[in-house]
Amino acid sequence: MIAMLNGQVESVDQAGVILDVHGIGFDVRMPQTDVSSLHAGQHVVLYTSMVVTQDAMTLYGFLSSAEKKMFLQLQKVSGIGPKVALSLLSTLPPDRLARAVADGDATALSKAPGLGKKGAQKIILELKGSLDLTQIEGSAAAPSATAVDTGSQQVIEGLMSLGWRQQDAKDAVERACRDHDIKTPLASQDVPGVLKLALTELDRGR
Repeated sequence: MIAMLNGQVESVDQAGVILDVHGIGFDVRMPQTDVSSLHAGQHVVLYTSMVVTQDAMTLYGFLSSAEKKMFLQLQKVSGIGPKVALSLLSTLPPDRLARAVADGDATALSKAPGLGKKGAQKIILELKGSLDLTQIEGSAAAPSATAVDTGSQQVIEGLMSLGWRQQDAKDAVERACRDHDIKTPLASQDVPGVLKLALTELDRGR
């Protein structure tokens, strides 16, 4: 599973981007709000989720981990697939979307193309009470809180998306940087290397 990509935007269209990662082009579908902020030549980190069906493998990407978490949460609702989840995130940011679910605001949700009032009510019915608002809203606020070292935070979130606990991921990143004399805050070009080193540290500790 591809959990995160770090590379340069090769091209942009209405549906998403082609991201060049060390010479390999990944076709990534994204919320329109994210796409509108990107341009060719820009270096970005995308939090990704791969959806495999009988006739396609589609990679979805997001500029924040909060968006990815909400994308995965929405698909737990019966009848809600990745396309509708992406449409919702193109209409509302994750914190407002989570608040709409918590408040039972079907009108706000139904503004997403392809959903409708019944679909919005179904999302509220199945997610209200089980949606972790602190996780979604806290993640949305994370970039400003961790601006001192966003590179390390990207690595930690990437490790967490692979199933590691936050504290273990943080410790592994710190050891990798210390043992290999890598300066922090991490430069963007150091993120992939530190991710590999941290994974090695974690695997060694199993």
